[in-house]
Amino acid sequence: MSEVMLEQKSALHSRQAQQARTRARWRNELTGFAFVLPFLLAYAIFLIWPVILGFRMSFFNWSLAGTGTDTFLGLSNYVEALGDSNLWGALGNTLLFTIISTPILVILSLVLALLANMAIPARWLFRLAFFAPYVLPVSVVILIWNWLYQPGYGLINSMLTTFGLKEVGWLTDPNAAMMSVVIVTIWWTVGFNFLLYLAGLQQIPQETYEAASIDGANAWSKFISMTIPLLRNTTVTVVILQVISSLQLFAQPFLLTGGGPNFVTRPVLQYVYETAFTSFRIGFASAMSYLFFLVVLIVTIVQFIILYRGEAKGNE
Repeated sequence: MSEVMLEQKSALHSRQAQQARTRARWRNELTGFAFVLPFLLAYAIFLIWPVILGFRMSFFNWSLAGTGTDTFLGLSNYVEALGDSNLWGALGNTLLFTIISTPILVILSLVLALLANMAIPARWLFRLAFFAPYVLPVSVVILIWNWLYQPGYGLINSMLTTFGLKEVGWLTDPNAAMMSVVIVTIWWTVGFNFLLYLAGLQQIPQETYEAASIDGANAWSKFISMTIPLLRNTTVTVVILQVISSLQLFAQPFLLTGGGPNFVTRPVLQYVYETAFTSFRIGFASAMSYLFFLVVLIVTIVQFIILYRGEAKGNE
């Protein structure tokens, strides 16, 4: 009888202890949720709700001028957007910018990270110099490069004429304008990718390189057979982030060239902006925004599929 009572008391104490742990866990979770709740509310108010409202607007003749905002158009805005040659031209400019800038930014950032990771005096100065432009606001960046690109007194054209070369209309020549935007973007944003690669390099154990040196490997073979494979995850991250960032091109051409000359540097987001706030066609601009979102989403999914397949092959 006493053994049964002891077992019942033990079971009761066990249940009470479990209930106490459950209450403590719920108390901790509710406390954490209370701290996160203000952010969730702000996120819902300033991001989720505008996304839902914008999607609704895309089905209406919504205008900043206040006319026809209640006129339901169905899919007419989307059909018009798919047949809009200006949108296709802007998409082509965006893709061209992405194709040109992404490989350069990835390769250059890796090279700079390798240089800054070398055991040389004052290497912190190189790290600072490579990363510093990234912290500048885009308006300051454009102000600097607008002066550099100017004909006559601009530093770049002055150097060209010093060597007997012709001036280049960096901002006025349709053949040079896109490359001008690419150069500005590279100078401004390479610091972020550089920092990611530098962090990846510092995660590689030095013992690995020392063992390879003992086996007779030179610097090039260590770079090809060790550094690049060990930086694979970093490279994938850099490429994905860079492609998404390049597809969101807006401020550089908008402030530097205004999308010109002849709209050769006008990206999708600038065309959407002009449609919404110059032509006042908010509904049509919303439809274009969601179509472009699908493009970015598809590109991102393709990148993750390639990443997944690469990891699967690496694990075989």
